[in-house]
Parts: sequence; C-alpha cells; structure tokens
Amino acid sequence: MGLELFLDLVSQPSRAVYIFAKNGIPLELRTVDLIKGQHKSKEFLQINSLGKLPTLKDGDFILTESSAILIYLSCKYQTPDHWYPSDLQARARVHEYLGWHADCIRGTFGIPLWVQVLGPLIGVQVPKEKVERNRTAIDQALQWLEDKFLGDRPFLAGQQVTLADLMALEELMQPVALGYELFEGRPRLAAWRGRVEAFLGAELCQEAHSIILSILEQAAKKTLPTPSPEAYQAMLLRIARIP
Repeated sequence: MGLELFLDLVSQPSRAVYIFAKNGIPLELRTVDLIKGQHKSKEFLQINSLGKLPTLKDGDFILTESSAILIYLSCKYQTPDHWYPSDLQARARVHEYLGWHADCIRGTFGIPLWVQVLGPLIGVQVPKEKVERNRTAIDQALQWLEDKFLGDRPFLAGQQVTLADLMALEELMQPVALGYELFEGRPRLAAWRGRVEAFLGAELCQEAHSIILSILEQAAKKTLPTPSPEAYQAMLLRIARIP
C-alpha cells in the first residue's frame, strides 16, 4: 500500500496538504467527513487516536500534524527547494512562521465557521462577546502577519513561496468563505494572496476551495450532514473552549 492521506477539504490544514500533494506526490486520498463525525469513529481512531485531520499513512508510519506532514512529503519526494529551503536560514524562517502560526493563527481563524455554521447546526449560539473578541484577535493577527512576516517581501519567508505561505493562505480562506473581508484595507496582504494564488494556479485553488466557499449556502439550504452523537459531544466541547 502506498501513501494514504486522510482529509476533509472543510479543514484548513487538510487543504494545505492537499494542494501541496498536487506537486505530483503519489498518494491515495481518503475523505473523512468532519461534520458527520467520521474522525471520531472507532475505525478512524485506530489510525489516529487523536481524531484529527489531516493524517498521513505511509505503510506502518502514521503522521498526524499538517506541518510535519508537509515537511515529511517535501523531504521524501524532494519537491522543489523553494517549498522547504535547503538553506539553513531560509528554512529557519519557514519554521519561525509555522511556530507562530500554530500559536496565533490556527485556533483563531477557524472560529467564524463555528459561529456561523457548526454551532447553529447543533443548535448552539456563540455569545456575541466571544464573536467580538475573535474578530479583534483576527485583526491583530493580520497586522502581525503583515508587519512581522510579510513586510516588504513578496512572500512570508522571503523571495519565494514556501510551506509558510500555503499554511497561511488556507487558514485565511476560512473566514473569507464566511464573508469576512480580511484583505480590505490591507493592500500588501491582498497582493501577497494574489501572488500565492497565481503561483498555485486558479484551477487548483478553485478545486481546493470549492467546498468551503459553498458552506454558507449549504447551511442555508440545510443540506449539511447531521453530526454523529460522538461528533456532537466533541463539537459542544470545542464551542465551549472558544475564548
């Protein structure tokens, strides 16, 4: 059995790995429906006991964090150097961003989906003060992203697109899909997005983003799946943890 990638394109890090794998990396895609709660099924928990996506399975070797998966694939398949540079300092810049991303981006930009789609799906409304705090946190993170990591460079870690740009783009697309005008009044960040999407190609971006960009429409039409009892409990806990 070759490489297997377990993912759901509703998930930001799943999309990042999916797009990266389109570099010609030979793997089998295994869709695990997050909203249905398939990531909490006994079958999937035997693969990844954390119940998280994406998950990579390479024979008996299982990898469960998106940054680690991206680095593993870039090294295993010797993808073009710009993604994960061989130069020590350039590589350190990628790691610098990925560390900050985990702390300041990852848990922040996904909250609008819980507010507007997933909470209402299970009959839960996120308090207004939490929504406002999240919007403030998003705005602050965008400012740091623009000032500290982008600056006057074309990409977040330097002169070429890297794993850092891919991870950032997919995270920012989540609130964009929910109607947030993240790039309005931020010309440098908007230009960066344009450069990254131009590099990836319009067709691939559309393919990767089509599900999340239609999520509000699906919610309005009530065509989203019903979460399993296991997923329902996990969703309640996640909503309760929104700061």
